[in-house]
Amino acid sequence: MLPLCFVQRGMALFKKWIGLIMLISLMLLMAACGRQEGVSFAAEDIPEEPAKEEIANSIQGSNANEIDDLLESNFPLMTEVEGDAENAEIYATTQFGLNELSSLLTGARNPEQISDVEDNQQVLIYPDHFVTLRESEEDSDVLMIEVAGDAFVRRNYSPNFLTTYFSIRLLDSMLGTSNWGRSGGYTGMGSLGDAPTRGNTTFRGGGPGAGK
Repeated sequence: MLPLCFVQRGMALFKKWIGLIMLISLMLLMAACGRQEGVSFAAEDIPEEPAKEEIANSIQGSNANEIDDLLESNFPLMTEVEGDAENAEIYATTQFGLNELSSLLTGARNPEQISDVEDNQQVLIYPDHFVTLRESEEDSDVLMIEVAGDAFVRRNYSPNFLTTYFSIRLLDSMLGTSNWGRSGGYTGMGSLGDAPTRGNTTFRGGGPGAGK
């Protein structure tokens, strides 16, 4: 029969392991509950678009001053993400790859900052908007385009997400604040709260001369 001290030590060690396992399980459960799936589109979800050359000519010749107006005039709006102060809009296209559209947009409207491409995603920062280009997880032939105003970014975007692309000092400068997104967990493309309804499309533009 084991001495009482060994039994007590064994019980204490067992309780510590049980507590550690329960803590890890709780953390995994919280992480799973906190994860929010964004929207993703397939080619058949995208409304019929003008030819690539027509879209490119429209973007290059557009008189729109703001990047959100430029995107609205040339790509189908797939859904909107509701934020505290304003909404973010998600467009999509099958006519351009990420690098193609990035070059086209930055050539037409020069952003203040351009990130590297990370995990098939790139962020462009304009004076009043953040534009995120991301390949659809459902269909690599679909490029999704999210445009969010500064107020939406400040209130909703996750700092961990954006600091993948830019330094925290630069982001503070761009957003004019040092405490942005402290409660936000948004990582783009409809991952805020319930995912928007897919395929709820509104094509509000497309083609030379189109605009608000």
